[in-house]
Amino acid sequence: MLNQLCTRLAAQDAVLVSIESTQGSVPRGAGAWMAVFADAVINTIGGGHVEFQAIDAARQRLAGLPGDNTLRYTLGPSLGQCCGGAVHLRFERIGTADIPSLQARLAAPLTPVALFGGGHVGKAMVKVLGLLPFAVTWIDSRDEIFPPDVPANVQCEHSDPVQGAVKDLAPGSRVLVMSFSHAEDLDVVAACLARLRQHDDLPYIGLIGSTTKWATFRHRLHERGYTDAELDRVTCPIGLSGIHRKEPEVIAVGVAAQLLQLEASLPT
Repeated sequence: MLNQLCTRLAAQDAVLVSIESTQGSVPRGAGAWMAVFADAVINTIGGGHVEFQAIDAARQRLAGLPGDNTLRYTLGPSLGQCCGGAVHLRFERIGTADIPSLQARLAAPLTPVALFGGGHVGKAMVKVLGLLPFAVTWIDSRDEIFPPDVPANVQCEHSDPVQGAVKDLAPGSRVLVMSFSHAEDLDVVAACLARLRQHDDLPYIGLIGSTTKWATFRHRLHERGYTDAELDRVTCPIGLSGIHRKEPEVIAVGVAAQLLQLEASLPT
């Protein structure tokens, strides 16, 4: 969204509408934004009638009409909404000169994810994670596996042996292991466990596969000297429970949802 805004802003002014503060129940929190151009809107502050009114107010400012810098909207019957809360919206006219400051100000913090494996599920994962607030390092031992175009928040990395990339992962990375080979999967998991021993900075290690696969892996990792407590740090199978379909896209959505659940459960 931010790249789209900056590209369009290079040729056309807009009004940035941002949520300055909230009270009670509201669709989006403080910091949410949308950019209103004369003929387009980028991003959203939550939808519904309040957004329609904010778009109209922004376009009045684009047309040169006077208006307050901030407006308060109560999300009640008068707006056809029943959230019950209120939002304070700030209106700012922006142009080409504002692009550098907007890039710094509006860039969402991205959680690091290391995705090992460029197979069908890996490719589906990249498509899903490309729409979410994650910074993805996509790793495979086969350099030719990566497609020519990937989302802006995805960086491709060739690593042979593939587990060699584990030592260089960003602290706090969520690790997804789904390579083309069970042997590679095992080596990556073992490298992650070794890193946990040294740094304890990988909050999630997810391994694709069945409970049978994990039972085999546990036995082999026990033989490498890892304890039950260490092995309990690995999630396998991955994804939300209760989803039984196996299409790559379905798996990817379930895993992404699990990562988002993890975000909500970790201390900020």
